[in-house]
Amino acid sequence: MRSPNTQLIEEYEINPNTMIIKPLPYGLKVYSQIWELDEELTSPFKPIDIIKKSCRFFGSSYEGRKEGTRQLTGITHKAPITIDPTNFIYFFPTTSPSNAECIWIAQEHILYYKRTDDGNTQAVFKNKQSFILPVSYNTFNNQLLRTALLKTTLISRIEESERKALYFLNGSRSLNASERAGAYGGRRD
Repeated sequence: MRSPNTQLIEEYEINPNTMIIKPLPYGLKVYSQIWELDEELTSPFKPIDIIKKSCRFFGSSYEGRKEGTRQLTGITHKAPITIDPTNFIYFFPTTSPSNAECIWIAQEHILYYKRTDDGNTQAVFKNKQSFILPVSYNTFNNQLLRTALLKTTLISRIEESERKALYFLNGSRSLNASERAGAYGGRRD
């Protein structure tokens, strides 16, 4: 785990460096422990509140992102969320997001994961940071695969849309060029 030198912050949006957001019981409240690639932060907000705020920051509501996941993949329970498709920021929950113990994990930062002897999952991130997560290996693996499905489906849709736009744009240019050639390229006698 990280050193106890964690920074308390008031405002936080998920960014490309965010790896994991864990609930942190604090008296009667639930705060969030946030691990980035090179920093540990504490927020006075619950993990789901940070997820929702980050969705809004990147132009959508959490409910809209959940509906988008359902439309793209058919996943309705413990749905992975696209925080920001432009920067490939996809998070998945370890349990139901309404569960106070739900941990949110960035798919992009996972290097590998394995079963632990006590039935949990050890996740190692690209920066070599390791976490023991209170979730079975099969559940973790399933959530990771569901997130990969969401990501590849969304990227495929975006690329298809870009191809169509490029085709339309190039088709319009060709038409305009031929129209110009016809208008000015006629024979002069």
